[in-house]
Amino acid sequence: MIALLFSALAVIALVLVAFFGVAVLDLRVLFGIVVPYAAVITFFVGVVYRVWNWARSPVPFRIPTTAGQEVSLNWIKPNKIDNPPSTGWVLLRMFFEVFLFRSLFRNTRMEYHQGAPTVRYASAKWLWLFGLLFHWSFLIVLLRHLRFFTEPVLGWVIGLEKLDGFLEIGLPVLTPDGLTFALPALLQSGVILLTFATILFLRRVVVPQVRYISLASDYFPLLLIIGISLTGIIMRYLTKVDVVAVKKLTMGLVSLHPVLPQEPIGSLFYIHLFLVSFLFAYFPFSKLMHLGGVWLSPTRNLANNSRVKRHINPWNPEVHFHTYEEYEDDFREQMIEAGIPVEKEA
Repeated sequence: MIALLFSALAVIALVLVAFFGVAVLDLRVLFGIVVPYAAVITFFVGVVYRVWNWARSPVPFRIPTTAGQEVSLNWIKPNKIDNPPSTGWVLLRMFFEVFLFRSLFRNTRMEYHQGAPTVRYASAKWLWLFGLLFHWSFLIVLLRHLRFFTEPVLGWVIGLEKLDGFLEIGLPVLTPDGLTFALPALLQSGVILLTFATILFLRRVVVPQVRYISLASDYFPLLLIIGISLTGIIMRYLTKVDVVAVKKLTMGLVSLHPVLPQEPIGSLFYIHLFLVSFLFAYFPFSKLMHLGGVWLSPTRNLANNSRVKRHINPWNPEVHFHTYEEYEDDFREQMIEAGIPVEKEA
């Protein structure tokens, strides 16, 4: 529980730093311009460094993780997705892995019980569903925010936002008195992100086995994402934020001509921006970097064609082998004296 307490205090400290920095010390330039730029630079430099480090690591053997029959004899049915024989099948396997979490879908959980059988296996499809909804909603929320960084707003971003709010919850309603209340349309992705981030966090707290192996590096990103989602939802549905002023700030950052808008935006926005910036800066050095690592994992991105093609480690030093001909040249006379047949006579 120390790791959980440390993570919670760290997120609370970030919120308080942003709040006092803006509301008390009026450091809007620091939290609105300097911190976002520093976070983005750290993000890209860190990601490039990690990917470059992984890419230059030698992989001398074919070590793909397999869960099916390899291509061999004609009368044996292969499983080309779980045991890809070529690059094309590797790409198909990576598609299912990255976008649909196929290995997590096939995952099972193991439990110990007092009665027979002692060890029991059960499906863990709910974990796959929670993880899939969490990641996809996170991606949609990130793409929706491109509307703040482009002018005019890209058409597909507008379409994505309309699709995200297709339930039309919160749209203007005409009352019997003829009054129209304009409420922000509910976007499902933000609510789904907050809901399943909270569920995944509670899973680490409630389930004893998962809590035992959880570290601060597991709790902290989830709490940080929950904080980002919560502040974003509050700004959209509960408090009024000047969206025009926010876009002036974001467009200034994108165009490399940063300027603080004259209109007051509010401390909550700067808290939200600071948490997002911290997440960006923290990303390359955390477990969240599995976003890039899954593409460079040799257990996933290699074809298992060891029976078709011989793979020679290119990093092995050249070794001079003592051939039989050389051996016979060295010991021919002794071999003849010992009665050992030789290929060449003395």
